[in-house]
Amino acid sequence: MEKKDIKKIVLAYSGGLDTSIIIPWLKENYNNPEIIAVSGNVGQADELEGLEEKALKTGASKLIIADLIDEMVDEIIIPSLKMDAKYETYLLGTAFARPVIGKKLAEIALAEGADAICHGATGKGNDQVRFELAIKRFAPDMKIIAPWREWDIKSREEEIDYAEAHHVPLKISRETNYSKDKNLWHLSHEGLDLEDPANEPDYDKPGFLEMGVSPFKAPDEPTYVELEFEAGAPVALNGEKMKASAIIAKLNEIGGANGIGIIDIVENRLVGMKDRGVYETPGGTILYFAHEQLEMITVDKDVLHEKQKLAIDYADLIYNGKWYSPLQEALTAFANESNKYVAGTVKLKLYKGNIIPAGMTSPYSLYSENLVTFGESDYDQAQSAGFINLWGLPTKVQALREQGRL
Repeated sequence: MEKKDIKKIVLAYSGGLDTSIIIPWLKENYNNPEIIAVSGNVGQADELEGLEEKALKTGASKLIIADLIDEMVDEIIIPSLKMDAKYETYLLGTAFARPVIGKKLAEIALAEGADAICHGATGKGNDQVRFELAIKRFAPDMKIIAPWREWDIKSREEEIDYAEAHHVPLKISRETNYSKDKNLWHLSHEGLDLEDPANEPDYDKPGFLEMGVSPFKAPDEPTYVELEFEAGAPVALNGEKMKASAIIAKLNEIGGANGIGIIDIVENRLVGMKDRGVYETPGGTILYFAHEQLEMITVDKDVLHEKQKLAIDYADLIYNGKWYSPLQEALTAFANESNKYVAGTVKLKLYKGNIIPAGMTSPYSLYSENLVTFGESDYDQAQSAGFINLWGLPTKVQALREQGRL
């Protein structure tokens, strides 16, 4: 499709630096098409304030805000929690949100009769893949426009220049020009001084951390939390039943106040380069820790070890944008089945960035104090001798061969 033939474009719109200037850029470079801005509400809270006014002032015909919080949490985050999926040490915050946003963009584009979908992801990053694979799954014939793969703008500094020249209001300056992505699960920080791994992040710099404080500023007294799980999913916090998204939101407050969930990593991007980022994931870090604690006493050894191996594949497919795939469906089935008995209560102590186990119980516990005790028990220790003889037989035969005694 020629640029002049594109009359209506659905734009993934966050109101950040990239998407703020994309609206006037599309108007200039695509023969003044209608721009329908779409923002997926994935829990970025105050970032949605004033978004409609800004979108309309910069040239959009309307703004659609789609509430995707519970879809993201229930359909993607909870299965990932059950699998304990981590990409390297990253808890997949941005990657969790992109599939549901991409799906919604496709649905709205089809409903609105749009000719194309546009996103602001760069040609260097992972999000271009995540958005576009989701779009291809639900609107396989839709044209996709990615300005970073077309325009002459080379840097975020030049983006700011373009915004100033086109009177596009921004919430950032050249000094605070970190690339950030926020949703209910996390907040990422990239760029500026973080691009050099030799630089220590200034966690106490005003405005840097947004979801909590650094461990150095956390309270001097610990905070206790108690989480209840059913079939691997969180159902209650401190004795109060609530939906999973509400538990995450509350844990963000508690964990953030105690400096929980801040990591500084260099990760391997899908496109092949290494990237340094600082991530804030207070509630998610607590949930993962609590879930892994409960698995210790409720999941048998073979299933747990197999799940630990599959967790790498599950995290990879999420990170690499393949959520809507047969492999995801198969692995999610395993995650659900392996979590049937992951139920009970976990108590944790939060202190200056640390999560300390403080006890757990489960009606499905496989832990037997009678078997494992150092005191008197029903276990016949003499039985282990025969097991060791059989288990060690290949080792013994190899030794006999080396000694010429077979």
